[in-house]
Amino acid sequence: MLAQWAARQPRLVWLSVDDRDNDPTALLLHLAAGADRVERIDAKVLRSAASPGAGMAALALLMASIGSMSAPVAIVLDHAEALTNRACRDLVAEMALRLPSGSQLAIGSQRDVPVPMAILRARGAVAEVGIDDLAMTGPEARSLLEAAGVELSEQHVDELVGSTEGWPVGLYLAALAINAGSGAGTGLRFTGDDLFVGDYLRSEFLHRVSRADVSFLTRTSILERMSGSLCDVVTGREGAGRVLDRLERRNLLVIPLDRRGEWFRYHHLLRDLLRAELVRREPDVVAELHIRAATWYEEHNLHEAAIEHAQQAGDADRVARLVLKVGNPVWISGRLDTVLRWTEWFSDNDMVEGQPAIAVHGALIYALIGKAGDADRWARAAEQTTFSGTLDDGNTMASTLAYLRALLCRAGPAEMRRDAEAALAGLAPLSPYRAAMHHAAGAADLLEGDLERADANFARAVDEASAAGLVPFVPVVLAERGIVALERDEWSQAEAYVAQSLAVMRDAGFDDYWTSALVYAFAARVAARRGDLAAVRDLAGRAARLRPLLTHALPVVSVQALLELARSYITIGDRAGARAALRQVHDIHQHRPHLGNLTGQVAELDAKLQTLAGEMLGVAALTTAELRVLPLLPTHLSLFEIGERLFISRNTIKSQTISIYRKFGVSSRGEAIDRMHDLGLVASPVVYLDR
Repeated sequence: MLAQWAARQPRLVWLSVDDRDNDPTALLLHLAAGADRVERIDAKVLRSAASPGAGMAALALLMASIGSMSAPVAIVLDHAEALTNRACRDLVAEMALRLPSGSQLAIGSQRDVPVPMAILRARGAVAEVGIDDLAMTGPEARSLLEAAGVELSEQHVDELVGSTEGWPVGLYLAALAINAGSGAGTGLRFTGDDLFVGDYLRSEFLHRVSRADVSFLTRTSILERMSGSLCDVVTGREGAGRVLDRLERRNLLVIPLDRRGEWFRYHHLLRDLLRAELVRREPDVVAELHIRAATWYEEHNLHEAAIEHAQQAGDADRVARLVLKVGNPVWISGRLDTVLRWTEWFSDNDMVEGQPAIAVHGALIYALIGKAGDADRWARAAEQTTFSGTLDDGNTMASTLAYLRALLCRAGPAEMRRDAEAALAGLAPLSPYRAAMHHAAGAADLLEGDLERADANFARAVDEASAAGLVPFVPVVLAERGIVALERDEWSQAEAYVAQSLAVMRDAGFDDYWTSALVYAFAARVAARRGDLAAVRDLAGRAARLRPLLTHALPVVSVQALLELARSYITIGDRAGARAALRQVHDIHQHRPHLGNLTGQVAELDAKLQTLAGEMLGVAALTTAELRVLPLLPTHLSLFEIGERLFISRNTIKSQTISIYRKFGVSSRGEAIDRMHDLGLVASPVVYLDR
């Protein structure tokens, strides 16, 4: 039905959802790319979609872009049941509410549809098609059966429609069984119940297929997509390409995915039943089949599919090796939830202690998203390892732990430098960790006032980050070089570094990365020096939205960014903003009291703040907790649901929301959203529930 409806749409975006879309960034990127194929959209929309944490803001930009197109667009989300990630489901719900006038959204799902049906029904904005609507009548069933090569009397057709309740797939399975010699179709009794259909499939379908084909069908059912080469490896036999072609020609629910006859998939129902049959027949071979699939995918550089199969096989060593290999590129692409899902697989299966390199990786990921408690927990797990050799990535365990300690900076700049130097001594020549360690050494030098050494280390860090493809890391190190230039009173050089770092950010779309906070905050300070107060407010606002990411887990850059932000607020007379930034610095100092000359800078700014008159309330004055609430206010989520998303209680979310209203000078959620519009914090009109 969806395909027939879509065929009549002149401007169509079709997304067949699978597990890899279970990441808000991946989902948004695929939707944005589909819209871009219909009609070119602004590159900033694509960049926003690729930015981790952009979420609702990126969706708002995308919907606004579609709304500005020359004609409406039809969007199809097929197999939406694959979206189990709550953030993805919230995005789909919000998309349904923000859909531009004239455009349509069609969702196909085997389970509940992730949209606010009550709101849409009240508006008369939704058409629901259920099982009864899709059930075939007698004439429709006859057409289907005849197309499948089966001719039955009208009585037998009616009996078959009754026994299958008009279920199209059931009718088709019955046609296959009749063609295989099961008789005229009388006495067939099933309604679509999985268990009963499984029995039916075995008795009327698999029992009439050759033993070799049954083995092929069940063993390859572990695969979402199949090619001859892949199936040869999984089944341990040659000629799989010919088998797939033959099964497809026989209409055995084998569906081609390309016009070359290279890739196929099973009908979802058939695959589910075949997997259950595999477990029933050969439970001991399932893990080995996944290992074979993982091996094939890894050899063909399809690492994400290899990770999935290695996880299914419980092969922790292979999963760890692959995640360490591709984790950074996937994170850089913005698909943070995918990296988190891979990482948390080890925690969910109690495998963290046996994979210390993954524990280091997990600590860093949690640090980058502002979850300091989780970062500390994973760091402790890494430091408890007894392994002392060389890891699969070529780094020694000792150097990897030194890398982690340097980033955490628990004991001050001197220890930070020693850890960075120890890490560099044992890291592989091409390790992506090297850039961070040159930066850490430079940061330690800067905190101790050695500007020459600091600048040299930062320069090395830029080179290493560029060579390793760590593009998000380049702007923050350029900002560090700008800070060194300011310490030398070289303002023109600082301006050049700001321009260079902002250009990298603009081209790559890193607005929502942890690394961007220092860049924007430092750029605001430089703008203040040249008297461009409008730029100061804009850049400081961009930095302020990243404040929830600035924690003691990565203390040096976090404090640097907050101090630069406080300086900018003091320049424009925003006492509340400066006080909020410095309060956050003091919170970090509770955990990391030894931060070299940054401590003196904090005291200096505290003193300046006391002389600042007046009070300005707004985004700058919000706490980090309130900043986490802010992006969710202009959504369909109730306050209670927002609290659920942020793992805070009903009373806490209510208190934080009231505080936001007070700082915005408003008295309701609607007025707060209007204020966010005025401040440029909302990209398009919204629908919300004031509850």
